[in-house]
Order: sequence, then C-alpha cells, then structure tokens
Amino acid sequence: MNKSLKIVLLLLIVLQAGPLAAQKIGYIDSEYILNKHPDYKVIQQELDNISSEWKKEAQNLDKEIKDLSVQLKAEEVLLTEEMYQQRLEAIKLKQKESQEFNSRIFGIDGQYFQKQAELMQPLQSKIYDAIERVTRKNNLAMLFDKAAEPSAIIYTDPRHDYSEFILEELGIEENK
Repeated sequence: MNKSLKIVLLLLIVLQAGPLAAQKIGYIDSEYILNKHPDYKVIQQELDNISSEWKKEAQNLDKEIKDLSVQLKAEEVLLTEEMYQQRLEAIKLKQKESQEFNSRIFGIDGQYFQKQAELMQPLQSKIYDAIERVTRKNNLAMLFDKAAEPSAIIYTDPRHDYSEFILEELGIEENK
C-alpha cells in the first residue's frame, strides 16, 4: 500500500472516531497564497537576477572549455605529445572547475538554495503566523496544505478552503 493511500485511510479512521468527528478541519493552498503575496514577487525577481548572473558565469566557463577544445583540435597536428597533454590537462582542469562551480552554486546545498531559503524565511514566517491565527479564530483541529507533496487530499470542498482567510489575515486584498 503506498504512503498516500495509508495517509488517506488513517485520516478516514481518525475522522470517524467518536469525539474527533465533531472537530473542524480545513485546507489551504500555499502556492496560491504565495503567488498572491506581493513580497513573493520581489523575492522571485531577486532570485531570478542572482540566478541569471550565476548562469552567465557557468556559461562563460563552458564557453572557455569549448574554445580551448576547438583550439586544441585545430592545433593538434602542430603540437608535441607533451604540449598536447598539457593542453588536454588544462581543459580537464577547466571542466572540473565548471563542475565544482555548478555544484557549489546550484547543487543540493548550493548558494542558490541557501539564498532562496534566506529570502523566503521571513515571508514563510509571516504566512505561518497568519495560518496559526486563522486556525485559532476558526477553531480548526486540522489544516491541510493541498499544495504540499506528497498530497494526501484527493477531494476538496471549496467551503473548507481557508486560503482567502490567510490572505485577509496577511492584509492582501483580492483584485477582482
């Protein structure tokens, strides 16, 4: 049985258990909330700018490698074996530098993801605080995020969507 199915079955059992059946539950869509928040657009723009600069650096390294390879191929017949090996070694060194750069910047714990976490943390805290206030105001026992992975929600009734309440709590008006 896969994990999502187990979660759904557990939720159904919990909801049918006596005293818990009367408790209120709801859900939000965190992606929807983030996309409506004006700070998110600013953060995304800053991340795009930083990412563009790093991508240019990576492309420049790749271009250097390509240029060195083309130059080596063109001069191959004129070089001694020792000179050929030195240039080949320089290309390999540049390739290693490029891989290390990409890993350092865009890897799992790379600078890009660290910067993303740094910029997003204050906004996530604001949203979490708003979620907590809305949950308390509405006496919710559980609040799910339908945008979270792995999502165990297979059906949502719009009456139980508290996303707009969170936006309201954050002071964000819907532009209709």
